[in-house]
Amino acid sequence: AVPPAAAPGGCPSACYCVATPELVQCRYERLEEPPRELPVTVHNLSIAGSNLSALHRAAFAARPLPDLRLLRLRHDNIQTIEDMALQGLPALHTLDLSHNPLLSVAAGAFAGVPLLRTLQLNQALLAAPLEEQLALALRNLSLRRLELAGNALRALPATLLPAGLEELDLRNNSLQRLAAPELRSLEAPGLRGLRLMLGANPLSCDCALRPFLAWLRAATARVPDARSLRCAQPPPLRGATLLRLRPEGLVCTAAEGGEPGQLETASYVFFGIVLALIGIVFLMVLYLNRRGIKRWLHNLREACRDQMEGYHYRYEQDADPRCTSAISTP
Repeated sequence: AVPPAAAPGGCPSACYCVATPELVQCRYERLEEPPRELPVTVHNLSIAGSNLSALHRAAFAARPLPDLRLLRLRHDNIQTIEDMALQGLPALHTLDLSHNPLLSVAAGAFAGVPLLRTLQLNQALLAAPLEEQLALALRNLSLRRLELAGNALRALPATLLPAGLEELDLRNNSLQRLAAPELRSLEAPGLRGLRLMLGANPLSCDCALRPFLAWLRAATARVPDARSLRCAQPPPLRGATLLRLRPEGLVCTAAEGGEPGQLETASYVFFGIVLALIGIVFLMVLYLNRRGIKRWLHNLREACRDQMEGYHYRYEQDADPRCTSAISTP
């Protein structure tokens, strides 16, 4: 980097021009609004670690940047994007708003950037549910790549998928599966070429995952990280590679919305098999020791017979009247 004063064409006082005025980086300067004295020839602009808070209307229009193609606004505490906030950036191709606590996005937030093709919103949708607002803001764009990694999403954001979208990054969210209706939406005419990144999601490998597993095997080319997908639940399958599972191996309980009682039935069957094996082992032990057992039973019977004969003899003695008289006579 070179100091601002040495940069040809001028650099913002809080920023540095890196190598040429076509690449400007503004880092950790606590800016509260985008700098206005940017070089007109800038192609890539990065503002990180500032406190922009909001992108107001015409935030970049004071000095238009007709050649700006990439705008990175990461970690800038942006919470609000107003209508026409990007006015003055007609050539913008890539916009990165990752790691901002977005709370409000106006319906016309991205108006004025008709060439926008890549929108990065990684870890930017955690502060508030913005799917409906974003759907309105994106409706007139022709996006090719949308990044939504790390947003704790529990379902496919179908309303955010414009026709013609080619890449969707959903890594590191809270997806347990893609349900059948979501899979059907991916087969819409405008989304048949869509590629999805799904790594680092807590996939639940129960019977409800079967439609997604079948779709994944038939459309592996559409999921570049398909071979790295692993199960997070249930515990017996934790860490298992998804593509190596068999549909019949995916079981779940009625409470999980799957086939009622299948897991309990399998558990009972397994328990019954264990008991049967224990019974067979016990019978084999008895068979192998049959002679000793027979001898033990014979001895036990003889001992019982002797004991009973002793009881019988004493009973007869007690019942004999002569013995009773002899005992009672002084």
